[in-house]
Amino acid sequence: MSEIINQNLSNEVKELIAASKNNIIRSVNTTMVYTYFEIGRLIVEHIQKGEDKASYGKQVLKSLSKQLTKEFGKGFSTTNLEQMRTFFEVYSKSQTLSGEFAESSLQYMEFMV
Repeated sequence: MSEIINQNLSNEVKELIAASKNNIIRSVNTTMVYTYFEIGRLIVEHIQKGEDKASYGKQVLKSLSKQLTKEFGKGFSTTNLEQMRTFFEVYSKSQTLSGEFAESSLQYMEFMV
């Protein structure tokens, strides 16, 4: 009898741990998407203020890439930053998705403060 109870307890704990791991992965993935969207937004806003968008923008991305890679490691190449910018540009045009990202990003940013 106690072996059955122990097995049931073990199974319930394993299920809880597995569900928690899945929630953590989902949370991390969601946070990364919001972060990349916001990085793209910041890049677009900054570059659009420049007089010569094409050359100025490329220089900004190269410089930003070097700084971020130095501080945070891989994942911030110029190509990745361009993809983040494109991600923002594409999805900010979608009324539903951009509103969803903006609202969620604001909540995320408030959470981080």
